[in-house]
Amino acid sequence: MKKIFLSAVSVFAGMIMMTSAARADCGEITIGEMNWASGTILTSVAKFLLENGYGCKVKKIPTSTVPSVASVAETGKPDVLIELWVNSTPKYLELEKAGKVKTVSNVFADGGQEGWWVPQYLADKHPELATIEGVLANAKVVGARFHNCPVGWGCRVANDNLKVAFDLKGNGIEVFDHGSGETLATSIATAYTDKKAWFGYYWGPTAVLGKYPMQKVSLGKVDGTIHSCNQKQDCATPGKSDFPSAPVLNTVTVDLVNREPEAVEFLSRFTVPNGVLSSVLAWHEENSASPDEAATYFLKNHKDVWSKWLSEDAKKKLSGIL
Repeated sequence: MKKIFLSAVSVFAGMIMMTSAARADCGEITIGEMNWASGTILTSVAKFLLENGYGCKVKKIPTSTVPSVASVAETGKPDVLIELWVNSTPKYLELEKAGKVKTVSNVFADGGQEGWWVPQYLADKHPELATIEGVLANAKVVGARFHNCPVGWGCRVANDNLKVAFDLKGNGIEVFDHGSGETLATSIATAYTDKKAWFGYYWGPTAVLGKYPMQKVSLGKVDGTIHSCNQKQDCATPGKSDFPSAPVLNTVTVDLVNREPEAVEFLSRFTVPNGVLSSVLAWHEENSASPDEAATYFLKNHKDVWSKWLSEDAKKKLSGIL
């Protein structure tokens, strides 16, 4: 049945792409496609609705947090960044203050959550692992390894400073730098399969945290000044601070605001409930679906969410498709 549904989704997605060619109500818009599951799916959703509801010609540009903001600063492109984790890229706030970009919406209705985690089954057996002090005192219990973010991710910068602040190496914990988000997620799945130790960074909403119950490790109080420094590669004095609740944004260049106001108005309403997104991510993973297939799944099953984002004219254009 999964194969039949996915086949139907693929056909439906193909029909979607064909309709966009006939519309040219607005110009070309470039969207930075973040290189993790929710980023690729949300970008596909935005692309479809902008092309078929507003007549835009949308080009996806593969990227990640830090490079995408650097690109906007240097070139003014891409026009749109979807699912930008601002806590991981202070440079964005500088661009916003300079009037080059504009925050238009919070893509996660309940905000983003990031931090260091251990599997719930491990925390149930060893309650002391709920704090970083307990983890540092029990390096062997957590596998004597910290699973770090890939290069290019904003969290990698913060983690590289935090590993110094908490002296992971001095406490007998090796830092393993993952090469991709896929291997990071797989390491959690593998640990769960074998009920083995695991300790590392992850974020939500994600299919992983929905599928595998995890205990967030308290790193202590959130100190805004320290966290701000920890986000910088040249932080001279890395300090101890937990991750604050993360604003995760849809942002646009001021040039796009002036060029395509209707598209920007749509993006200003582009907000997804965390629970809905987690369910879509779980479906995406369980069915080994492509981002376009997962986007289509969302569009077919959550019209009550995305229909609120559209103008009346866009709703009319999409009524014959969905």
